[in-house]
Amino acid sequence: MIEIRIEAVYAPSEDVVARLIEGEMLIVPLTAGIGDLENELYTLNDSGRMIWQLLDGQRSLAAIARSLAEEYEAAPGEIEQDVLGLVEELVKRSMLVEVSAG
Repeated sequence: MIEIRIEAVYAPSEDVVARLIEGEMLIVPLTAGIGDLENELYTLNDSGRMIWQLLDGQRSLAAIARSLAEEYEAAPGEIEQDVLGLVEELVKRSMLVEVSAG
């Protein structure tokens, strides 16, 4: 099991490219073995797209969650769970890499 910590910093893998097409964020693997074996494209919903855009290799997941909680006036704990869940999924698919353990 992958351990995703809220104080860690993540960035998109160099093995993927992300594009916003008609309002949908598509993540496309550039090498074999990245992403879903059955479906090479990975799409993100609106909240996933916002999280992805903040995963810049500079901000911790906690900072990203705080920023989103402020912007959407949501409970920080709820946002943290969403951020952790998405990051865990993307790390499993080798689409995100840990830059700093925080």
